[in-house]
Amino acid sequence: MKFLVAILLLLLIGLQYRLWFGDGSLSEVVQLSRELEIQKQRLRELEARNRMLEAQVLDLQNGLDAFEEKARNDLGMIKQGETFIQLIPGDSASGSER
Repeated sequence: MKFLVAILLLLLIGLQYRLWFGDGSLSEVVQLSRELEIQKQRLRELEARNRMLEAQVLDLQNGLDAFEEKARNDLGMIKQGETFIQLIPGDSASGSER
């Protein structure tokens, strides 16, 4: 009888060890759950970024207005016949002496 109790006790200790410290332990499951949530958040951010980029691509494919606006803003381009005027703010002290 003592032998059977000892075997059952060792079996219980072995199972408890695997539950707390072995592969697939509770701490490992908790850690993997945290990593999964981080990856899900990153996926949501990337999906939002992809939707924004896709909208920009569609705008550029479907109309020249978006293309023209991007060229004007990013590259400083002007249309033929337009005159480019750049205003440079001056010092307030030098402007008051005139």
